[in-house]
Amino acid sequence: MNTLSYKTISANDATVQKEWVLIDAENVVLGRLSSEVAKIIRGKKKPTYTPHVDCGDNVIIINAEKVVMTGSKAEVKQYVHYTGYPGGQRFKTPREMLAKKPEGIIEHAVKGMLPKTKLGRKIFGNLFVYAGSEHPHAAQQPKTIKLSDIR
Repeated sequence: MNTLSYKTISANDATVQKEWVLIDAENVVLGRLSSEVAKIIRGKKKPTYTPHVDCGDNVIIINAEKVVMTGSKAEVKQYVHYTGYPGGQRFKTPREMLAKKPEGIIEHAVKGMLPKTKLGRKIFGNLFVYAGSEHPHAAQQPKTIKLSDIR
């Protein structure tokens, strides 16, 4: 067999093909949604995946306020924020976050599944989450996918 016929492909910024993907979060479990979105943003679903390059797609998530949590996580789970001052720990439940900023829950979950590096922070910029069913990215002609089709 000719060794030149099967070279390993290593993607770079010039050769990456990025697409736009639209996902509807209505009645979808938060953890399952965020893990699949993290894989898409990272580019792990592509055959040209390269770990040190942003080769993932841009993801638009709509209906963030209609995301579902299993069990009693909506009341028991706590998000912790520290203001920087003594005694400045603040706690919020997912129910409070959904009432105030529903996009924050999905962003927090996806960000926790990305690498904690410069590349991870850059990749996080490819996520766009909206509370309602409207989004300003119609010009990019996003491809609509369902989580049941991804697996």
